[in-house]
Amino acid sequence: MRGLERAIALLSRVAVALGSVATVTCLFLVGYAVAMRYVLNQPQPWVDKVAGWLVVALVMLAAPEAQRRFEHIGVDIAVGRLGPRMARAAQLLGALSVAAVSAVLVQAGWEAIEFSLMVGMMTDIPGVPEWWIQALLPLGAGLMFLVALCQALLLALGRDPAFLPSAEEEMPRDPLARAE
Repeated sequence: MRGLERAIALLSRVAVALGSVATVTCLFLVGYAVAMRYVLNQPQPWVDKVAGWLVVALVMLAAPEAQRRFEHIGVDIAVGRLGPRMARAAQLLGALSVAAVSAVLVQAGWEAIEFSLMVGMMTDIPGVPEWWIQALLPLGAGLMFLVALCQALLLALGRDPAFLPSAEEEMPRDPLARAE
């Protein structure tokens, strides 16, 4: 199981790195658009579309890492007041819920891609098919499904996933960190 957890952690970290690149690219594109519009009086309308796509990319690519690190929105106060056994059950239920929602998002994203391919949908930018952007949904949701399913399996087997919130630990265990 630890090998599986490490492989999924690596995929998640690669995805969040790509999400970071999308964030920086979005920042530069918006700066470019502002300069072009207000300094050179040459608006670049395509930048708004691309920036929107990059925001979708950063969200879908960063969400699996947030789930892996248990940094998502949670009800920590409620879980913290539960005993260790009930807290573990709540974490398991949470991981299973995320996996279920992620599976629905993968299916919905795949259906959107199939429809776009069937009708040949294109974006407002010439040469960019709609399915390229839509592919971000099943890609990010699929990775989040893997993360949540791995967490659920570990919890069900009585093991602690990396970054599982715990009162006893100050620093959570990272499966990609070197053993010291």
